[in-house]
Amino acid sequence: MNTIYKTKLVALAALVLTTAACKKDFLDVTPTDKVSDTAVLSDSVLFEAFVVNRYLGVRLIDKEAEGTPPGFGRGFEYAMWSSLSDESIYNNDDNTWFIQRGQLLPENTGIAGTFWKRSYRSIRECNYALTHINEVPMSEAHKNLLVAELKFIRAFRYHDLIRNYGGIVLLGDKVVELTDDFSDPSLFKREDLATSLAYVLSQLDEAAAGLPENNSNSWLRGRATRGAALALKSRLTLYAASPLYNVGTWEAAVQAANAVIALNRYTISQNGYRALFRKTSDDNEIIFARYYSVGARHVPMEIANGPNGYDGWGGNVPLQNLVDAYRMANGKSISDPTSGYDPQNPYIGRDPRFYQTIFYNGAGYRDRNVETFRPGGRDSQDGPSNWNTSKTGYYLRKFIDEDMPINNPWNIAGLQPWIYFRYAEILLNFAEAANELSGPDAIPAGARFSAREALNQIRSRTGVEMPAVPAGLSQEAFRELVRNERQIELAFEEHRFYDVRRWKIAEQTENVPAYGIEITKNGSTFNYTRKIALDGRSFAAKHYWLPIPREEIQASNNTLQQNPGY
Repeated sequence: MNTIYKTKLVALAALVLTTAACKKDFLDVTPTDKVSDTAVLSDSVLFEAFVVNRYLGVRLIDKEAEGTPPGFGRGFEYAMWSSLSDESIYNNDDNTWFIQRGQLLPENTGIAGTFWKRSYRSIRECNYALTHINEVPMSEAHKNLLVAELKFIRAFRYHDLIRNYGGIVLLGDKVVELTDDFSDPSLFKREDLATSLAYVLSQLDEAAAGLPENNSNSWLRGRATRGAALALKSRLTLYAASPLYNVGTWEAAVQAANAVIALNRYTISQNGYRALFRKTSDDNEIIFARYYSVGARHVPMEIANGPNGYDGWGGNVPLQNLVDAYRMANGKSISDPTSGYDPQNPYIGRDPRFYQTIFYNGAGYRDRNVETFRPGGRDSQDGPSNWNTSKTGYYLRKFIDEDMPINNPWNIAGLQPWIYFRYAEILLNFAEAANELSGPDAIPAGARFSAREALNQIRSRTGVEMPAVPAGLSQEAFRELVRNERQIELAFEEHRFYDVRRWKIAEQTENVPAYGIEITKNGSTFNYTRKIALDGRSFAAKHYWLPIPREEIQASNNTLQQNPGY
């Protein structure tokens, strides 16, 4: 097949975004820089390489995929997905501010515009492999393994479509070709949420049945396992039961999380919270991750997000909104008058994860303390490279590896793994669903512990060790606690954006200004004044789902249904 095509096949709802149909004309030449379909289907090694490459995507927008192609989601990028939520803003915009300000349009989607095209391209590639796998000379056992792997990859892509757009176009095993009849409206028919989710969940059941429990050698590291498929099912069943979706049950969400727990393969890591995001080796908390190596790196986080006084670029700067969400080390909210919180010493006695996630004024880093105060602070407007000064008064610490260089990091830094699923998320999924099902203290049928006990496993992590959640909380009080725990534990891991939407609280959380802090030094004391770091932050009901890019609607002859409000 000829891979040179740019016209209708590319545009039509991104349903057909890879190999082109065979057509005898002057463009039908044999490329010298690509492997032919015939070669791939006749060589098991090449075919497996094709499958492995489906874990990757293609670069679709500027500044995306530094070093290596993107994987699932944005992961380590200049503007991370956190900067479309109340976790952070991207210091230098990078097509994010207008989204924070509620100006997202089908014609202007910024960094949020890649999901549709990349996902459907990958789905078509998976369908192509599934359609032709029986032509490949290899053992039945290995074919079955690759089939399971492809179903997982395809399910992950559908999950990304569902959580961004709602009900989506389901292709089944169809490989859309250039010769297809694109006037057929069924090609662009969006299913409802219930149907979309049911299909993907069934695919995950089939994938889990055929995937190994673990990958035993380094070449297989980063490929799907049974735990990865069950973890994705856990996430989707939790979403399905949530208020925005409202097409599933909390009981199903409990059972899905419990299926991962019952594997007995994963635990909360006791190597330290921050170490989890810097290690290049496997950890018993990681269920599924993307790994990097020298020569196949991602955006070097140390320079991209570092304080300007170190010649860092600022990058994704945490908001005061997130800082205020961190409780005191005694477990009490800073709004509780008995918590011991002192607004003139705001960084004393906080949840240990605060210190491991955010650089604040006075935080130790490399050979000195961070200085965001004025006048004279080296990481303020008075410091070097001041065009990169944080607009919020904070810098991102999570993911930062102090063993990696800031200056000239290329092909050296960028080795941290991006974690798609880890056991803490599963415990949080379980805790939320179990509480909604039967309250914080009851042990659901088939489970080993209660929602409260699940949360306590996370809070007792070595280096965190927050107070245990007491028995006897109401369902409502525990709901607020588990939501806060997700916000803190999973910060910057591409959860908050989706959590506030599925809970249907985004109209509250995303209409709050993007706050920062102004710190003035007066002798040996500091004065702290809240400020607005990015004005105009806004969220409307239509923003619960992303708009499908206008070019996809137009390419379908306006058959593809746009999300309401756009």
